[in-house]
Amino acid sequence: MVASVSTARTGPSQTADPLVVLLLGPTGSGKTALSVVLAERFGGEIVSCDSVAVYKGMELGTAKPTADERARVKHHLIDLVEPDQSFTAGEYSRAARAALKEIAGRGRLPIVTGGTGLYLRALTEGLFTGPERQPKLRTRLEQSREKHGEGWLHRLLKRLDPVSAKRIHANDKAKLIRAIEVCLAGRKPLSEVLGRDPLTGFQLLRIGLNPPRKALYERLDLRAAAMFSAGLVDETRALLERYGPVKALDSLGYRQGLAVLAGTLSEETGLAAAQQGHRNFAKRQMTWFRREPEVHWLKGFGDEAEILSAATELAAAKLDKRQ
Repeated sequence: MVASVSTARTGPSQTADPLVVLLLGPTGSGKTALSVVLAERFGGEIVSCDSVAVYKGMELGTAKPTADERARVKHHLIDLVEPDQSFTAGEYSRAARAALKEIAGRGRLPIVTGGTGLYLRALTEGLFTGPERQPKLRTRLEQSREKHGEGWLHRLLKRLDPVSAKRIHANDKAKLIRAIEVCLAGRKPLSEVLGRDPLTGFQLLRIGLNPPRKALYERLDLRAAAMFSAGLVDETRALLERYGPVKALDSLGYRQGLAVLAGTLSEETGLAAAQQGHRNFAKRQMTWFRREPEVHWLKGFGDEAEILSAATELAAAKLDKRQ
């Protein structure tokens, strides 16, 4: 059940700090179900850590907590902005830290759950104050990408900042351009200036879900099929008509919905592409989360009785130590 448990650092200065539970794991691993149970058991409130759930009106493709789950437990940082508005990791970090303080200040247990690794890193380690956007540099990078091909930006970043190149996917154009921009305009690799403002004043308990790969992929395939059956393409159409081709619609599920609407994919092939995309995304998430420190990894899904029991014991033990 427990894949690995690293020893958490504790000390007199930490025990007085309020506890925050961080639930990690790939999409479809049952983080939401586990977070609701823990919140009900320990008097907690949930802070979402999902870069798409912040957008209003994007329901079917985001797997947001259901209306019943939101009625059972108070949730924070969901439906914050319209899909045509930007929302950065830095803005998330500030909003999430404020939520943690407000929740803990009322004597409640903050439980952070979601699959956006960069948001979690921004919350716990902080982000640096990088150079402002350089429109001319960005234009040149875009032009060079068109000239040299899709992989050119990633190859360039490998030369400038190999550490960041390892963690940024070769197809993530926005992050590649920003990392290159920081290197060239800030004259220092992105990897050397991240994490300058770590979260303080809280004791962190990281619980990770690591279900069997085959079972996870089967769940993801079924969930993607349910999204399409529930009307994901129609929701995508409505969002497109209201907001236009905004960046938020480039997220998983909606991207394939746009392709179906454009006629480049049938609904059947669009579903298959979404299923493959979710499986690939889950794999990348696990690669990211394995770098997180002091994680108590549980081999199973968050809605399984044994996993619920193990996570409850971990949280109870931490809370008992503080009393």
